Amino acid sequence: MKRILYIVLGAAAVILVLGFLGWLFRNSAANTKDAKPVIYLYPEQEQEISVRLDYDGELACTYPEYGNGWNVTAAPDGTITDENGQKYNYLYWEGNSEQEYDFSEGFCVAGEDTAKFLEDALDRLGLTRREANEFIVYWLPRMESNEYNLISFQSEAYTDHARLSIQPEPDTVIRVFMAYKPLDHYQEIPEQDLSAPERSGFTVVEWGGSELPLPDFQIKS
Repeated sequence: MKRILYIVLGAAAVILVLGFLGWLFRNSAANTKDAKPVIYLYPEQEQEISVRLDYDGELACTYPEYGNGWNVTAAPDGTITDENGQKYNYLYWEGNSEQEYDFSEGFCVAGEDTAKFLEDALDRLGLTRREANEFIVYWLPRMESNEYNLISFQSEAYTDHARLSIQPEPDTVIRVFMAYKPLDHYQEIPEQDLSAPERSGFTVVEWGGSELPLPDFQIKS
């Protein structure tokens, strides 16, 4: 009788654990955050610009307020002015989605080497020193204390679920989105090739990132 009771209790415990892990996975997937994507506008001359974001998720915060889209005036130095005369360095948004990011290629970087790595990577990805500085001061405090960070810069996995529509149409678009996972050990991963288009004419630059929750993470082969 005791043996049957132990079997029943053991089975119940397994079911509870599996149920909890399933809930944790679903809850983590539903709360993947695309953190601080910011959009810089560099027209060749001061002009009115319309920016629309078609996002497969829920916007959590925007600044200036997104409403039905951003309608602003931008200057060649990147200064943005809204309809009320308020000035901004960039357009900001954050959102939550269930997007899965691609880790078939990337980098495994020791936490203490994060700043140096990002300086080099962001330069290769086409950010100016000012843009890279703003990226690094946002993400470095979240990453440098980790033993390692598994990092992959996303292309279609990001741009296909956060689509930008800009009028007038820019000549050059640079979108840098970093997905990463904190690790307590080194992880082998094929190295990612990083490059960027040459800036010419009306240029739009965006950067952002996402820290992946543990149950949501996998290396895709």
